[in-house]
Parts: sequence; C-alpha cells; structure tokens
Amino acid sequence: MKKSLFILLISFLAQLSAQEKITLWPKGQMPNSKGLSLKTEEKDGRIVQIKETELFAFLPPKEERKPMAVIVIPGGGYYKLTYDLGGYQIAKWFNTQGISAFVLNYRLPTSPDVIQKEIAPLQDVQAAVKYLRKNAGQYGISPEQIGVIGTSAGGHLAATVSNISTDYTELKGDWENFSTIPNFAILVSPVIDFGEFAHVGSRNSLLGENASPEKIKEYSMQNRVTEKTPPTILFHAQNDKTVPVMNSILYYQQMIKNKVKGALFIFPEGEHKIGITNKSELTDNWKKLCSDWLKTIGNK
Repeated sequence: MKKSLFILLISFLAQLSAQEKITLWPKGQMPNSKGLSLKTEEKDGRIVQIKETELFAFLPPKEERKPMAVIVIPGGGYYKLTYDLGGYQIAKWFNTQGISAFVLNYRLPTSPDVIQKEIAPLQDVQAAVKYLRKNAGQYGISPEQIGVIGTSAGGHLAATVSNISTDYTELKGDWENFSTIPNFAILVSPVIDFGEFAHVGSRNSLLGENASPEKIKEYSMQNRVTEKTPPTILFHAQNDKTVPVMNSILYYQQMIKNKVKGALFIFPEGEHKIGITNKSELTDNWKKLCSDWLKTIGNK
C-alpha cells in the first residue's frame, strides 16, 4: 500500500515538473545556420552547446493565470546557459504570481553552427516573442502583455531585443504581422556596456576578441535606447564585481533622457548573485518590487 502511494506521489510530482518543450524553428529553416548536426552538451550544470533553439513553457493553473507572460533569458556570458538557476527557477517563481513564463535556451554565439555570431541569440528571442504573440490564445495570455527578463548576459539580450527593431527572424507569411519588440523588460544585473564597463567575457563571446570600436558602440545597449524602448525595471548590486553597476546606471540614464517609463533599484550588497535565492533579505526584496511594478504594467 505504502509503495503504491509512493509511486502515485512520484508520478504526480513528475507531472507537475513536466513542461511543454517548444521547438521554435521548423526543421531545416533555422536562419543563420550552417546546417551542422550538433548535440546538446552540458558542463557543471550549464549548457555549453545546444542542438536547437528551445522554449520551455511554465504555466500557472488556468484559474490563477493572468494575461501577462514573460520570456526568461538565462545568462552565462554568451558562452554557456544557466538554464536552471537563471531560467527554470525564475520561471517557477513567476508562476506563483500567476504569470506564465517561457524559458528560452538560445543559440550561443560561440556555436560552430552559426554564420553571423552576434545576431544568432537575437534571432532566437525575436522568434520567441513572435511565437507567443501568434499563439497567445493557446496559452491564455495577451499578445500585448509579453515581456522579457534577463540576468547578466541574458539581460544584455533582453535589452537588445527591446531596442533593435530590425526583424532578423526571416519568418514570412503571417509571421510578419507580429512585432519582435516586447511590451516590457526586467533586467537583473545586466550586461549593458561593451566599452569601459564591459564584462569582457560576454563581449568577446558575442563580438569576438578583436571587435571594432563601431561594433562595440553598436552593441552597447545604452546607445540604442529611444523613446520606443518598452518600460523597463533594472536591479543591480553596488558591489557587483563581475558586471559593474554602471551598466544599469548608463541604461537608466538613457531611459530618463528618452522618457522611457521604468525604475532602477541598486542594492548595497548582493554581488552578481541576485536571483530567486538571495543571501541578503534586503536584496531578496527585488522580487516583491518586481511583482508590484508588473501590476502597474498589467493594469494599463
């Protein structure tokens, strides 16, 4: 009897943890690809190479589901993906807020399969935004309340998709009717600047070690903010030694200059570890601040 109950419990928990895997690109139609047959590889709990772009759906119960949804973009310096800590765990927290979350395992620019390395991650997140807008009804979400959240280098990608309006997906037909720009953005300890305050590893992975000054300026996201940048909230720790807090400050300064609605919260501690589990109670408040801010976005 006890064994039967245990098996039922394991089965129930497995169902709860099972998520829908969405393959974004139709077979043979992934742009910017050499057509190589790759295998997904992990090292120390991080994905270092993916076979194909994946989107994992984490959905709250229908009775609690709000119209809002977020695409969760893991960090990892553009050479690995922190898909669990910076992906699945964040998605599960959003579910507790009644918000649907979709974790994006995007192509890394270091992949031997990509042709133009710097646009491969952007193509994937743009396709994810389009996919959710096109299929919003299937997931019980609003196509006008789809945002992005990115941590570290994932924050750079979230800022990139928020500001680069050129559609790199190459998707045709009715796909062309859907914008690639999200409705809001959440940036946590984001890489923004590729110049003076750069996280050098992220810059080298995305642009190469010998990137030109013009390319560095182009991909320093504070330079891309305009009045069309979606509402954005930023969180950073003052003592972050990996990605200097000036990254968030530079971005927010341009938001103010361009009258983009949003907020910036700088915590005195937290280092480069702001996430679902935080050592400091003060830093852990980013989740409540984020939740309260999203309510103001969702009510409009």
